[in-house]
Amino acid sequence: MKGFAMIGPGKVGWVEKDAPKAGPYDAIVSPLAVSPCTSDIHTVFEGALGERSNMILGHEAVGKVVEIGNMVKDFKPGDRVIVPCTTPDWGTLESQSGYPQHSGGMLAGWKYSNFKDGVFADYFHVNEADANLEILPDEIPVESAVMITDMMTTGFHGAELAEIELGQSVVVIGIGPVGLMAVAGARLRGAGRLIGVGTRPVCVEVARSYGATDIISYKEGDIVEQIMSLTHGKGVDRVIIAGGNVDTLAQAITMVKPGGVVSNVNYHGKGDFLPVPREAWGCGMAHKTIRGGLCPGGRLRVQRLIDLVRYGRVDISKLVTHVYSGFENIEKALLLMKDKPKDLIKPVVVIEK
Repeated sequence: MKGFAMIGPGKVGWVEKDAPKAGPYDAIVSPLAVSPCTSDIHTVFEGALGERSNMILGHEAVGKVVEIGNMVKDFKPGDRVIVPCTTPDWGTLESQSGYPQHSGGMLAGWKYSNFKDGVFADYFHVNEADANLEILPDEIPVESAVMITDMMTTGFHGAELAEIELGQSVVVIGIGPVGLMAVAGARLRGAGRLIGVGTRPVCVEVARSYGATDIISYKEGDIVEQIMSLTHGKGVDRVIIAGGNVDTLAQAITMVKPGGVVSNVNYHGKGDFLPVPREAWGCGMAHKTIRGGLCPGGRLRVQRLIDLVRYGRVDISKLVTHVYSGFENIEKALLLMKDKPKDLIKPVVVIEK
């Protein structure tokens, strides 16, 4: 089979590999639509995961089941399915302790384009199909549905980790696709004032439509100073980090109130440390909680995300700004995520409607 892969650091290209085989509880899926992610860029061009060679990229896909193991009960060949980016091993101790995304080790529930060939291929493997797949509803187009697999679940997890209470003030740092979903998730959880940090007009427009009450730009000065000015020096109750760099955590800690929560769902692909400012953290005693997490996987979560879309709680189609047709355009879409033109939120490659 053919797949689009990380050949080595900074290098991508097409490779030929043997098609994967399904174990008794597994499925083999052929992609209907895929989308590249900024984490693919971190992996290939920044070496965030270390060296990888000939590893097929991609972890955002909806597809069609082509083969199942003899113990799979709920799916059959021909079923159209949503494949979450995190596909845990549900029998592990980590899953039983409530952290399936770390089943088998830290971040090991995220398999695709981490240590396992990803979804940018003619066929890809899904472990524990009955626990990790969900049927794709006919009413959700494939180019929108692929947003559920990572952008929606990750952004909403940022809002979940923040434990937003009714009426609380929230800042979302970074309003790319994950941050936009964090804005939507924060609104659904009852945020009052909801401030987005970003610059691209296309993202600002969508952030406002998802519920952002204010937008600030790092191009207009220090974002901590801007937040403190907006809040008359008080800061905010919750901060969700969905973008930024090694200095962003320090900014978030500084702008959050004592007793507040900083939630991180950003993939920090560079730097050895994320500094914590001593004074802003109250010399360690400010009761400022820092939480960072990989999005959970699993069929039940996907079902719930689907219902949020199906019943009009969030319009995920707004995330998709560029649609390509044909498997051969995966590289074009990936490089678009690397270059990030002003009119981009997310590209999707449709292989089959």
